[in-house]
Formats: sequence, C-alpha cells, structure tokens
Amino acid sequence: MSPRPLKPRRCGCPYGRNAFKPTQVPMGRLEKIHLAQDELESMRLCDLLGLSQEDAGKRMDVSRGTVQRLVTRARKKVARALVESCALIMTGKENGK
Repeated sequence: MSPRPLKPRRCGCPYGRNAFKPTQVPMGRLEKIHLAQDELESMRLCDLLGLSQEDAGKRMDVSRGTVQRLVTRARKKVARALVESCALIMTGKENGK
C-alpha cells in the first residue's frame, strides 16, 4: 500500500535555492540540513507574522495539524543547524521530497 499523496500547499514567501552556513567553514566540510519550502512557510507565518497555526493552515490550504507538524520539524532543523554549526539548505520542495 503506497502512502497518500501530499496535498499541494500554498507558499507565499519568495523561495530561492539559498543556504545559510557558519562563516569561514567551507560548505564541503559541513553537515547539511535540508529545510523544505512548506517548513519555511509554516515558520514564516507562525513565527515571523505571528499567525495562529489555524490561520497559517488556512493560508497554506492545509489543516492546523499539518502546520503544527511542519513548524515543529522546521524549528528543530533550524535549532540543530545553529547549535551544531551545520549548513541549512533550502530545498525548494515540499517536505524535503
């Protein structure tokens, strides 16, 4: 049995193929953590704009529970990248797929 296909998510933030990394460390020597577009969008809406998870879900056209999972996963990735000096790579894809 194959998993249910992902519901398309609306993402309003400009999303390029960006990376953030510690200074003066070559990218090739860093562990890379991939942040998906929908994970960044959930953080933008909830953390930067201060929307509730329910309102963010309406904007992204997904459930509140989906926003909760996305923002939790995104925050963990960002925190790990900062604390463990990893490169944070924006994948530009939903859920890292």
